[in-house]
Amino acid sequence: MVTSLHPTQRAHCSGREGLFDLIKSLPPTLRYEPGTIVAEGNVVIVHGRFSTFGLPVNWIAADILRIKDGILVEHWDVIQDEATKQESKSGLPMFGEEFGK
Repeated sequence: MVTSLHPTQRAHCSGREGLFDLIKSLPPTLRYEPGTIVAEGNVVIVHGRFSTFGLPVNWIAADILRIKDGILVEHWDVIQDEATKQESKSGLPMFGEEFGK
């Protein structure tokens, strides 16, 4: 099962072919920066930044994966528009050491 929570992101297709179709549909300019990766039992969470994919703001995402017998069986993502330095209440970036470009 693959689901998406960001309103501007199209729904993912489930299964191996759905994953391949999703990857093929991504713009070649897309950049992904992985950050913190946390794993416990069969659940893995990857915090990262998506940029240069055609929207005016970057996305900060937490991808939540469930692995069974070495195979990805479930995926959820929580995606938020990246705050600018001016929008940040703390003055700190949402991801990494610097604000996205």
